[in-house]
Amino acid sequence: MSSTPRRLLLLCPGRGSYGRAQIGTLPKESPVVQQLNALRAEAGKPTLTALDAADRFYPALHLAGEHASLLTFGYTLADLESLDPTKAETVAVVGNSMGWYTALAAAGALELLDAARLVETLGGYQEANVIGAQVLYPTAGDDWRAHPVLTGLVEDALKLPGVYRSIRLGGMTVFGCTREGLAALNETLPKLQRGDRTFPLQLPLHSAFHTPLMALTSARALADLADLPWRSPALPMVGGDGHHYGRTASPEAIARYTLTTQVTDPFDLNLCLRAAMGEHGPDAVLLPGPGNSLGAATAQILIQLGWRGLRDRRDFEEVQASPRPLVISMDRPEQRALVCR
Repeated sequence: MSSTPRRLLLLCPGRGSYGRAQIGTLPKESPVVQQLNALRAEAGKPTLTALDAADRFYPALHLAGEHASLLTFGYTLADLESLDPTKAETVAVVGNSMGWYTALAAAGALELLDAARLVETLGGYQEANVIGAQVLYPTAGDDWRAHPVLTGLVEDALKLPGVYRSIRLGGMTVFGCTREGLAALNETLPKLQRGDRTFPLQLPLHSAFHTPLMALTSARALADLADLPWRSPALPMVGGDGHHYGRTASPEAIARYTLTTQVTDPFDLNLCLRAAMGEHGPDAVLLPGPGNSLGAATAQILIQLGWRGLRDRRDFEEVQASPRPLVISMDRPEQRALVCR
């Protein structure tokens, strides 16, 4: 193995990534987890450690916005404490959806507890107040290449009243919709079986994030978080609109994007990774826990880009089996060993 550290693009996962596979695995001794536990205890909320210690995964508990957001945030940042600087050099930071808030802390645009306050505030708004819905539908075939028929179905569905694009997620579209839009989607999109999942698939307890339906949420956050001490990031960042925020980026611009555009406009992970890969040319994309679920979407985007000659799923899987994979998931022990102590 080369002694030169791998140059990594850090991709932070979004809310809801903490799932059944993570129960009981949150590192209690982590300084990050301990600080977040203290923050939650002071607010009279169950600590991350207490949530993680549940006898099993309870969707109504662990996927609720007021808990799921900080669980993912804390898990990711605790995982990053394990990186070995002789093996891993982070060259830029991005985040999918709510993972942008984690990225702010990882890149240094906000201190840990300030970023946690941002997460808790936005997550807390969801308590007993889910606005609309989010629905998944694939646009890629089994070979992970763009599928023209599925893409056409999605584009037609976006013309339905009350239906918006929420996230472009590799070979998957996430719709944000009103209740009426949800019914129209379920009537319009043909049922599609992929493994044990049937699409269109509604995400439980998710509001219609990244759509105009969240305009009041954005306005509320601007008022409630007006005093957050933003700063230029220590590491370059790229937003869900493909915009770069370098080490000299205006703190005001980062704040404005985070509390307005990022809340009400589509989050395009495809555009985000295209911009970040093109600008920084990393050796690999790093998925910290609990981000393994982003592996397929990341691979699909790299295939779309033709990154390092990738043409389809088979090409990607061959590279992943080599000593230098293009996507490193910290949830996978053999890949974790490539970047951790």
